[in-house]
Amino acid sequence: MKQNNGRKALPGICSVFSFLWKGTFLYTLLAVFIGLFVGAIVLAVTGFNPFFAYATLIQGVFGSGKNLMYAIQYATPIIFTGLSVTFAFKTGLFNIGAEGQYIVGGIAALVVGLLVPLPFGLHGLVCILAGMLAGAIWGGIAGVLKAYKGIHEVIVTIMLNWIAFYLQNFLVMNHIFQRPNSTASQRIPETARIFTEALGPLFGPVKIHWGMLLAVVSVIVCWLILNKTTLGYNLRACGFNRFAAEYGGIPVKRSIVASMGISGLLAGLGGAVQLLGVTQNLTQLASQEGYGFDGISVSMIGGVNPIGSLFAGLFYGGMKYGGSKLNTIGAPSELVSVIIGVIIYSIAIMGAFKVLIKFFKAKKEGIPL
Repeated sequence: MKQNNGRKALPGICSVFSFLWKGTFLYTLLAVFIGLFVGAIVLAVTGFNPFFAYATLIQGVFGSGKNLMYAIQYATPIIFTGLSVTFAFKTGLFNIGAEGQYIVGGIAALVVGLLVPLPFGLHGLVCILAGMLAGAIWGGIAGVLKAYKGIHEVIVTIMLNWIAFYLQNFLVMNHIFQRPNSTASQRIPETARIFTEALGPLFGPVKIHWGMLLAVVSVIVCWLILNKTTLGYNLRACGFNRFAAEYGGIPVKRSIVASMGISGLLAGLGGAVQLLGVTQNLTQLASQEGYGFDGISVSMIGGVNPIGSLFAGLFYGGMKYGGSKLNTIGAPSELVSVIIGVIIYSIAIMGAFKVLIKFFKAKKEGIPL
């Protein structure tokens, strides 16, 4: 009996990390190596020692507890937006609107934080819920238009990104929210803040906030929904083949709306967490900040997998924060963007090779395609 229970438990444990054994992890490692190799070539050609430059980058992340926590803080919002893109992609949808959903999540958290007085603890929780709801509604709009009107989600979400962008600028400059003689909003009250300074002696002046823990919890919840629930089965079935799913009795339209709603909820949560835990206010934007678009990169590097998105977000955040330290040796910090770009292109190319290998293997074995 014990042996049988062990056999039943083993597949469940292994499935959590299944992305490691399906080749995705190995392909990603190879892509990272290619990106770093190309970066080393660029450094060498421009007159910098690649080994010294990469040592500076690593030192910029792991050189102190403060640096490490700053890197994790930078990674937190893009883990949420990476999860957002990943969740939608599992239903065969491309959510390019995580940027707008992230923005409205921050807006909702700010509005509730400034206009709804509540006691400490409850205030922050209500602000987070408001951000999640706003993101879900923003994503749900694209889902409804896709499901019931056939309007492509990419077009809708791009338009919604700009609506959110200008909505933030309008609200920030409104007399109700604007800080006097400033292009920023008022700061949220202390009762709504979710960061702690209790760990200051360990990590220095870093705002360690509960959003870092929420990111990990969100990854686990997303994985459980997609792999262990009926809703997740319906969503993945729609992603594999929408017509077959509809023939099998799965409510495809509702699944599309649910997927985009949950996807938007995750991005909105990222915006709320960033406001309550780091920035504490909103500013007038000259351009989109790019957290949603970084989430697309994180999703791809993570193999379109919730667990992969966590590690990819940490890697991406570490590279971006550590890369800023390259300026101390005169090397351009933009090198990190070159490396990330090469990694994504490498993943895409290797994905194409995987499809070709599968095609020729099926053809050789006489399997109809």
